[in-house]
Parts: sequence; structure tokens; C-alpha cells
Amino acid sequence: MGKVFKIGLPTVLSMMTVSIAEIAVLFLVNRYGSQATAAYGAVNQIVSYVQFPAISIAITASILGAQAIGAGRGHTLGKIASTGIGLNVVLTGGLVLLGLVFSRSIIGLFITDPAVVEMAQTLLHIMLWSTVILGMSMVLSGLMRASGSVMVPTILTMLAIGGIEIPAAWWLSEHYGLNGVWAGYPIAFTAMLLMQTAYYQLVWKKKPIKRL
Repeated sequence: MGKVFKIGLPTVLSMMTVSIAEIAVLFLVNRYGSQATAAYGAVNQIVSYVQFPAISIAITASILGAQAIGAGRGHTLGKIASTGIGLNVVLTGGLVLLGLVFSRSIIGLFITDPAVVEMAQTLLHIMLWSTVILGMSMVLSGLMRASGSVMVPTILTMLAIGGIEIPAAWWLSEHYGLNGVWAGYPIAFTAMLLMQTAYYQLVWKKKPIKRL
């Protein structure tokens, strides 16, 4: 129970940070009127579908990593990480490409107002590509969590979402309007990947990996 609590509590805090950040983003979006809010909903629907393979690959990497550690095959963790990142680039990247090419048609499935479609298409082009970066970060984070190293990856995620995304979205919205709000996503995801990669390469890989 103690180990479950130790691993689970940071994850809960991370999910709460993401939820609070989404509320903050929606607050910023609502300032631009009902059309902006409608575009926010449509873009989020599309992004949620594109994120499915990224989330699934990250979960799989975590499971395989835990199994490898439990079997005493820690030397395969690097290969699991590279394979997960590669699959994410191919699968999630493929969906991103389709979403960008057919963005207008896909958005039309959710909204019909031409002005909102145009707005949503712009917002989708600003941030959809960063889903690939998010997926790569999630693979590394999931693999480190599999070894019981939960606290630091969680703190880095919370820092990227709460400490970078929201301030960046607010500052950019003051200078670039609604588009600036959405620019906060790729900035945060890129920062998250850089921080997770730095910790993975410089600290985690040098630690002894033991079974829980």
C-alpha cells in the first residue's frame, strides 16, 4: 500500500495540475467571446483523438519497462525508450499530418459556422504538431515511473504545465490575442521534453535500477 501511495499520489497531483491549467486556459479563451470558446471545444476534440496513440505508447513503454526491470533486464530500457519514441513519431506524427492536411474538413464535423471553422483551423495549426513532442516526453516519463522514479518526472511535468504553459499563454495572449493562448501549448510541451530528457540522460540512466 505504501508503494502504491508513493507512486500514485504524485500522479494525482500531476493530473490535478493539468486540470487546473485547462481551466486557466479556458478562462483566457473565454475573454475572446463565444466563437473562440466554440473553436476551443472543436480543437480539443480533435487533439484528444490525436493524443490516443501517444498516451497508449507511453503506457506500453511503462509496462514493458516495469517488466524488464522485474526480469532483471534493465539493459533493454534504452531500447524500449527509443522504440516508444520512434513509434510515437510515426503513429502520432501520421495523425498530426492528416489533421493538418484535412483540418478544415475535420473541424467541419464539429462546427459549421465558417468564421469559427477558420479560427479553429488556425489554432489547430498552431499547436497540433506539438502533440508529437508531448508523446515523446510521455514515453520518457512513463519509463522512469516504471522504475519507481515518480517524483522528479511529476515535478517536471507540473512545472511545464503550471509554471510555463499558463504564464506563456497569458503573456502571449496580451501581445498576440487568441493565437497567443494556443502558442502556450507547444512552448510548454517543448520545455517538458527538454527537462525530461535532461533528467533521463544526466540522472536517471546513471542511477541503479532495482525492482520495487
